[in-house]
Amino acid sequence: MIIIIDYDTGNTRNVQKALDYVGLTNKISADPDEIRAADGLILPGVGAFSLAMSELKQRGLVTVIQEVAQKGTPILGVCLGMQLLLEGSMENGFTEGLGLIEGICEKLPDDPDLPVPHMGWNKLVVTKETLLTKEVEEEYVYFVHSYYTDCEPDVIDALVQYSIKIPAMISKENIYGTQFHPEKSSEAGLMILRGFKEVVEHVRFTRD
Repeated sequence: MIIIIDYDTGNTRNVQKALDYVGLTNKISADPDEIRAADGLILPGVGAFSLAMSELKQRGLVTVIQEVAQKGTPILGVCLGMQLLLEGSMENGFTEGLGLIEGICEKLPDDPDLPVPHMGWNKLVVTKETLLTKEVEEEYVYFVHSYYTDCEPDVIDALVQYSIKIPAMISKENIYGTQFHPEKSSEAGLMILRGFKEVVEHVRFTRD
């Protein structure tokens, strides 16, 4: 069972439909016990970093997610959910994140020809092969964001070019993130979710 974490800031229904389509049994939940028992987690997100972290704290989910990550359960953060995986964000002043991957969220540079937010389709350049990136080199995916993840090259799996090179996919061990919305990215997004399904099934098999 995949748990889509419910904290009132995510595009949960569209994520659920996409998981249904690729054959991942799932449930939207904020129940700590269900999150702890999950085979994998999806952390969606739309909106402000500080508000999202506040919601997670109010529901008592920050330490639960960190605990689940530590025991090796696969986690996929989507858009703001990917940013929440990091140590923090400079959006509206510094806010501490989940700390699962080293890095800080910074505002995209202003450019008269490239407006912020970065919104629309952009082409992936894969920098590291994982089960999520293996079929998406030069595929187009859909972005809506004003902040990007400033992180070390060794955790970056794919980039896109905008005003700067933006980390589009990141990972560290069992933790994965996509800055774009795979649930809105047509077949390329579904391939990435199928890759996450492979990760979940592999971890489940090794545990069994």
